[in-house]
Amino acid sequence: MSTHNVLITSSNTIITAQSLTEFCDDYLSANVFKDYAPNGLQVDGGRPIQRIVTGVTACEALIDAAIADNADAIMVHHGYFWKGEPAPLTGMKGQRIRKLMQHGISLIGYHLPLDAHPVIGNNATLAAALDMTIIEALYPAETHPVGNIAICTVQNAQSLIAQITQALGRIPLHIAADYNVDTHNSNKLIERVGICTGGAQDMIEQAALMGCDAFISPEINASQPINDACSIISCAPPVQIPIRSINLLLVLVSTLYSAEICNGMRPNA
Repeated sequence: MSTHNVLITSSNTIITAQSLTEFCDDYLSANVFKDYAPNGLQVDGGRPIQRIVTGVTACEALIDAAIADNADAIMVHHGYFWKGEPAPLTGMKGQRIRKLMQHGISLIGYHLPLDAHPVIGNNATLAAALDMTIIEALYPAETHPVGNIAICTVQNAQSLIAQITQALGRIPLHIAADYNVDTHNSNKLIERVGICTGGAQDMIEQAALMGCDAFISPEINASQPINDACSIISCAPPVQIPIRSINLLLVLVSTLYSAEICNGMRPNA
């Protein structure tokens, strides 16, 4: 079991789903992103919001936890209605949305806007967890970059892998630049690191062009070109990274509405 947060407002504080998402949309600049799913209000539960449950993914276990908590809204990083998925509300998706509607629970989701935010976003949270400092965008012309460049203490790849393993609790896949087949090692030192926690499929070459020594992303696939100048480190951030970003957004909401935040328990989502 892992913790989630529940926001509770006073009985005389009325939050509508529309006003809540308008605040979050504005803070995250949600309208500037070309995303794979709609950002903001995805399911309108049709009632005022006093209790908000947070999670990473709108899985059925999280919905059941929200129902048990008498929540009026769920706020997540991974919601519904992704590009390319079947449109009919049938099967697993239909069952989940039916539960939301039957219990009057609104679903609010932010994908790339939450990855990219320079203060509370997943990239920023991951960089902080790895003791790195974000200095610029992977694509310099972007004003709301999904990919960033960070600097770290100069070290070899083995040291960085050990740091990531300790910080995230998992061993990443490492495709080394300047790999020596005789020593099974890479002598290249790493200081500039590309980071992208979402939508990173086409950024490896860009990271190399921007002089990155390594590129960290959960989204590495066999069709991507391997660049001899830039090590590739693939590691899905643990649930603590996106849930921290979601909960930092909840803190802002609690300040806006003078609301209380308390901890709850739920299955991993």
